[in-house]
Amino acid sequence: MSNQTKQWGAIIIMIALFAMIAFVTNLCSPMAIIVKNQFGASNVLAQIGNYGNFIAYLVMGIPSGMLIKKYGYKKTALLALLVGIIGILVQWMSGWDSVQSFGVYLVGAFISGFCMCMLNTVVNPMLNLLGGGGNKGNQLIQIGGTFNSAAAVAVYIIMGALIGDAAKAKISDATPALFIALAIFVIAFIVILFTKIQEPQHAGEQKVSKEKDKYSAFSFRHFKLGILGIFLYMGIEVGTPTYVLQYLSSSPDAATPGLGMDAGIVGLIVAVYWLMMLIGRFVGGAIGSKVSSRAMISTAATISIVLVAFGMFAPTDILVSVPGIDWANLSVIWTEIPVGIFAFILVGLCTSVMWGGIFNLATEGLGKYTAIASGAFMTMVFGCAVMVAIQALVADLTGSFLASYAIVLLCAAYLLYYALIGSKNVNKDIPVD
Repeated sequence: MSNQTKQWGAIIIMIALFAMIAFVTNLCSPMAIIVKNQFGASNVLAQIGNYGNFIAYLVMGIPSGMLIKKYGYKKTALLALLVGIIGILVQWMSGWDSVQSFGVYLVGAFISGFCMCMLNTVVNPMLNLLGGGGNKGNQLIQIGGTFNSAAAVAVYIIMGALIGDAAKAKISDATPALFIALAIFVIAFIVILFTKIQEPQHAGEQKVSKEKDKYSAFSFRHFKLGILGIFLYMGIEVGTPTYVLQYLSSSPDAATPGLGMDAGIVGLIVAVYWLMMLIGRFVGGAIGSKVSSRAMISTAATISIVLVAFGMFAPTDILVSVPGIDWANLSVIWTEIPVGIFAFILVGLCTSVMWGGIFNLATEGLGKYTAIASGAFMTMVFGCAVMVAIQALVADLTGSFLASYAIVLLCAAYLLYYALIGSKNVNKDIPVD
């Protein structure tokens, strides 16, 4: 088999793993509706699945990079899939009549977070390295992101159909979705186990040096500012659709009032956000080899700022129709929502290219420090847990989901700064070979 054929085989596998990450990760937001009903949780506690999932990144990020450095990408991916299988089974068990445990659900989400962190640590640098870095590496990450978004769309549609009435939702309702995730993990494990993956240079090689390297990934300013960027980016990507979901489904007479729409319809609407990400990543993948990551992020951040600000202050009585796909009947359902909420949904077009662009800029020029840098980068994904919690706290304190989007606005402003100024490598004198 030629090297080129092996390379494309590895690329296809990494893209498939990218889709898996989204399917499991995005179970958490619709599960929040179930948690609020079954356990009577507040807005802050309802996001406990997201917290557990993403705090796991804080714990597992750097160890994931170390695993790659010592054992390589393939073995790390296989271990991650085994961990994911356990996490899904534990979440499923939390809904058993004999268990019915909020704590067990949290443990399952935490274990699943370990898996997602490990897979992300494998996928992103592999695609970047297989593309040769630069614009081509960014392009492959954007293509992987396209499949990632497609899986996210599927989750919201499936979960919306399974939940139905938010006031009666239980974890057992999500069983089919959990078993779909379980099947994906098992199939992927078998495929990867019998597939030869061309390991990049430095992967799976634990070299012992007599002298301690005086430099590290953290010696690079653009990397340190980049991992802060991904920390805040998670607040935009996950916070935006999460609180659209909460706002549209919450009762008008709740402590934090919403529109009281049917959860199934809301699931279809929120899936449009991930469809926007799918479209954006498709476009990003098409033009990624010609447009720099810096240009992509600065443009996306600017548009995000405009859309979020508009969404916060737009009149709620001005409505627009948005489509949702009823997969059961293969038909399109049009639903009216406030124009500001539609602006939030359009933010998905912007967040679509941010992940790949930030990773590409943050790790560009790191050479031998890339594996550990990727682990540290994934550690900062726990920013989702922090930023989603802060947004929930603002919603609880103000009694307004719309006011909570001030957090998203601040995150987008930082990314604009990073793209224009913070992403420049000012440490080119550090040897990376």
